Amino acid sequence: MATHPAATTRRSGYSELTREIRAAGLLRPRPGSYAVHAALVFGALAAVVTAMELWRDSWWLLGLAPAMAVVTTQINFLGHDVCHRQVTPSPGRSRFLGLVVGNLMGGLSYGWWVRKHNAHHAHPNDLDTDPDVRDGVLVFDATQATGKSGLGAFTVRHQAWFFFPFLLAEAVNLHVASFKELAYPPLRNRVAEGVLLSAHFAAYGALLVTSLTWLQVLCFFAIHKSLQGLYLGCSFAPGHKGMPVLTAAQAADPLLRQVLTSRNIRSGRFVDTALGGLNFQIEHHLFPSMARSNLRRAQPIVKRFCATHAIPYVECSAWASYSRALRHLHTVGAGLRGGESRRVARAERRATPKGPA
Repeated sequence: MATHPAATTRRSGYSELTREIRAAGLLRPRPGSYAVHAALVFGALAAVVTAMELWRDSWWLLGLAPAMAVVTTQINFLGHDVCHRQVTPSPGRSRFLGLVVGNLMGGLSYGWWVRKHNAHHAHPNDLDTDPDVRDGVLVFDATQATGKSGLGAFTVRHQAWFFFPFLLAEAVNLHVASFKELAYPPLRNRVAEGVLLSAHFAAYGALLVTSLTWLQVLCFFAIHKSLQGLYLGCSFAPGHKGMPVLTAAQAADPLLRQVLTSRNIRSGRFVDTALGGLNFQIEHHLFPSMARSNLRRAQPIVKRFCATHAIPYVECSAWASYSRALRHLHTVGAGLRGGESRRVARAERRATPKGPA
């Protein structure tokens, strides 16, 4: 990942921007907007469930799997906002809502998500501390590709092509990670989390087996979870993938740390809803407790402040954001691609002294 010019390493005035945002009333909770959103989302869920129970064993019900993917992803977005205390600033009420919306309704561990996501927000795109860019199946920096071999090297070489196919498994991956978190000793409310997660999947399984044949169950599950994973990944990925790793001086500044590593998607109201407000990644990272409905109002203030202080503010279309992310993944894998790596390997073998015959 590239770095921004050192000229942006001076103290950039995060406290000054915060005062302006607070004076505009944009840090006040807006529970009414979330009440409306929750009513619409859970109403849509009830409609899908009702349709599945009314028209049992019909192959036409597979057409509801994409709708279920949209609804469950929107529930995950609501859980994300609850975890950031956007719905209510009260820690106790947020924890309660997080367990209900996250574990029971969304099938994701509230405690795991808070721990993981707070680490990401604290140091975005930091290769050592941000869990979203750590070395894994995909790598996000050329240094992480060093030493890869076999299947790992093959994956990294072609990771730009594998990116969207891998997202099809992301929802299942998040569910598995949530259950793994139950074995993490410091997890608070571990029993409650386990009970609510189990209840979620028991209810989901009961819905499928009572409304579909076994073959239809497998098809519905595959469509639902693959599209949910794709939807989640396409919502989260554009915000940071391909954005720079910072210098130590830049990372020490709270405003630069968030603005320089984030990318907004230029959009309208529909996209605001479709992406759960994550298209305003810069504003969200600067003010994670800001209600989603205030992000669009905060954008011109933040954009003007960045322009005044000569801080790069990156905003582009959704198509451009995905193109840049894929181009970055392709570039990271360049060292393991084609004849270059084979030539290096042959040179190393030739340079290795032969042992005695």
